[in-house]
Amino acid sequence: MPTTKYDVYGIGNALVDIVTEVDHDFFEKNEVEKGLMTLVDEKRQQHLMKAIDMKRSKMSGGGSAGNTVVAINQFGGKSFYSCLVAKDELGKFFLDDLKRNGVDTNLTHENCPEGHTGRCLVMTSPDAERTMNTFLGVSSFLSPEHLDEAAIKESSYIYLEGYLVASPKGLEALKEAKKIAERNKVGTALTFSDPSMVKYFSSQMEEIVGASVDLLFCNEEEAMIFTGTNDMGTAREKLKQVAKRFAITLGANGALIYDGDTFIQIEPYKVRAIDTNGAGDMFSGAFMYGITHGHSYAEAGKLASLASSRVVSQFGPRLEPQQMKKLLGDLIV
Repeated sequence: MPTTKYDVYGIGNALVDIVTEVDHDFFEKNEVEKGLMTLVDEKRQQHLMKAIDMKRSKMSGGGSAGNTVVAINQFGGKSFYSCLVAKDELGKFFLDDLKRNGVDTNLTHENCPEGHTGRCLVMTSPDAERTMNTFLGVSSFLSPEHLDEAAIKESSYIYLEGYLVASPKGLEALKEAKKIAERNKVGTALTFSDPSMVKYFSSQMEEIVGASVDLLFCNEEEAMIFTGTNDMGTAREKLKQVAKRFAITLGANGALIYDGDTFIQIEPYKVRAIDTNGAGDMFSGAFMYGITHGHSYAEAGKLASLASSRVVSQFGPRLEPQQMKKLLGDLIV
C-alpha cells in the first residue's frame, strides 16, 4: 500500500471536453486534419462548434492528465492536479468535477485569472477515431508558479503531460516539476500524449526526457517517431536508453510493458470500439494505480488493458466510479 499522501501528482492542461459525432466528410469540408490533436484559436473553434450538432454533444471534464488522475481516484487511489482554469462558468465546472472525483488541487475558483477556460472539441468519426481541436485559453499560461512543491514531495510519482511542451511556460513547469521530484526521490512519469507533440516539438520533448524518466507512456507511432525508426523492435530497444521503464500501447493488439528487466506482452480485450478518446489516459491511470497499490507490472498492465477496452466501447474519456470498482473485481477473478 502507498506510504505517501498522494499516489500521483499530475500536471497538465485543464480542458472542458465537448464530445460529438461527425461524418467522414466533415473533416474535408471544414479543413480539419483527421486523427490528430490540433491547437486552434478561439475564433477557429467557434467556427467548428457552429458546424457540429451541439444538441447531440456532451460536455465533460477533460484534459489528458486530468483524465488520468481522475481514473486513479476512481479506482481508489489519491491524486493531486496542478492546472489552470479561468474565473468563468467552464472553470467552475472543471474544478467542481475534480472535487466530485476527490482530486486535490491548489486552485480555487476565487484565485483563478480572468479569461476563458480551455476547451477541447473531440470529434469522433464512424471508424471510432478521435480528432481533437483544442483552444487552450488560460491553460496556455500554466507555469512553474502554479506548482505545489509540498504536494510533489508527498507523492509517489509525478505525471507529466506531453501536451504542455507546446507552451513555453508549460515546458518550464514540466522541467521544474521534474527537478523537484528528482531532488526528493519522487518517481517521474511522462506521457508523450499525441504523435503531433513528438513530431513537431521533438526538441522540447527531449528536454523533458533529459537523461531519463522513470516511467514513459506512449503508443507505437509515438515510440517510432521519437526514436527515429519505422521498426518497433528497434524503437523499444532505443527507449531503454531514455526510460527506466515504459508502456507502449498497441491499440487492438494490447500493449507492451518494459519493467526495467523484461518485456511483458499484455493481451488485448476484444471489444467493438466506438470512441478511442481517453483510451491512453485511462491506460496510464489504471497502470499507475496498479503499481502504486501493490500490483506487479504485468497485473497493472492487465488492469490498464481491461480499463482502456471498456472506455473505447462507449462515448467519452471516462468511466463511472461503479464501473471502475467492477473492473478491479474482474481483475481479481
